[in-house]
Amino acid sequence: MARIKLDKIDLKILRDLQDNGRMTNVELAHNAGISPPPCLRRVRALEETGCIRGYHADLDAEALGFGVTVFANVGLHSQAEADLVAFEERVAGWDEVRECHMLAGETDFLLKIVATDWDAYQKFLTANLTSAPNVSVVKSALGIRTSKRAFGVPVNVEATE
Repeated sequence: MARIKLDKIDLKILRDLQDNGRMTNVELAHNAGISPPPCLRRVRALEETGCIRGYHADLDAEALGFGVTVFANVGLHSQAEADLVAFEERVAGWDEVRECHMLAGETDFLLKIVATDWDAYQKFLTANLTSAPNVSVVKSALGIRTSKRAFGVPVNVEATE
């Protein structure tokens, strides 16, 4: 993907929307120092270029009954592109997997998986993950607590000055 040239106003808009996706266009425009119509045009342009991929609610997993978070390192028998893509497509259909990252190094993929409890994770592990074609090894690490969760990327508005 080609890097897009962003000015200070674009960066302010991105920073504010990343912090609060429910911010109104009027608030967003005020913070960026422009009027609402050009602000809305900029937001639409940022969406069209892919800088803004979507808007989401931040749900509390524990409050919704998902008390277990597991990070699973998955190794595959084959790293041929077709096999990697096939694994990614399979993972896309598993709702329990919240993130899937292909890695360079010892492990082929790192998955972030949520489950209601340890037993539910074990069932998912044996019924889906370890029995999936091409999976050679799965190493699970149980998340104890999360001390930082920052979404998106650091947006440095001052870097454009």
